[in-house]
Amino acid sequence: MIQIDSHAVRGFGVVDNIKTAAEKACPGVVSCADILAIAAEASVSLAGGPSWNALLGRRDSRTANFAGANRFLPSPFEVLTNITAKFAALNLSVTDLVALSGAHTFGRAQCFTFSNRLYNFSGTGNPDPTSNSSYLAILRQICSQNGNRSILTNLDLTTPNVFDSNYVFDSNYFSNLRRNEGLLQSDQELFSTNGAATVAIVNNFRGNQRRFFASFVQSMINMGNISPLTGRNGEIRSDCKRVNGAGNWVGWSSS
Repeated sequence: MIQIDSHAVRGFGVVDNIKTAAEKACPGVVSCADILAIAAEASVSLAGGPSWNALLGRRDSRTANFAGANRFLPSPFEVLTNITAKFAALNLSVTDLVALSGAHTFGRAQCFTFSNRLYNFSGTGNPDPTSNSSYLAILRQICSQNGNRSILTNLDLTTPNVFDSNYVFDSNYFSNLRRNEGLLQSDQELFSTNGAATVAIVNNFRGNQRRFFASFVQSMINMGNISPLTGRNGEIRSDCKRVNGAGNWVGWSSS
């Protein structure tokens, strides 16, 4: 749900700093949406992942589409059929789903996004049966049953810590899934759902990092082309947190 994602996303201060510098250099030219697209490419490339030419020319939304976010953004608790349907509604394929999920070689998640898998999966009073027992023990040390639900842990425990200068973008995420060490339910579902088309793609990407990188690049481009605002549509925000002329916080651009 969007409440989960809004509490999970960080780094907006960095985007604000970039926007401030862009406005000083060329006022009213660079949109917040384009800054996010460029930042996504740079973060992957600088960490040893693939690079690509981020398509530019987007404009920013004049609204924050809360209802749309709730409708289209997958929840970490969702089953694969729901997630696949949400991607399909945006003309994104199953390959796009698996490739983009591979970005979880980056980042961290709060305990409340996966603690149900550790103690009371689907109301059973037991852990998620797809969880690797050794991995489960590690996660229980990080997130106790009645502890702080906001504690953060890496989405990929095999990747160096997020603060480590050697933090890398790689295909280890898919190896984790094959060992039943996906952190979120929405991660592990890609490999543990019997008969799912995603299983073969996980196996493919795990064994061929070059293919994963190529698919990830195309999927990022595909995602970036979901109904972008261009031409006279939308605006170029002067402050990414506010619609131009608005005194109150409205939200980040959605394109």
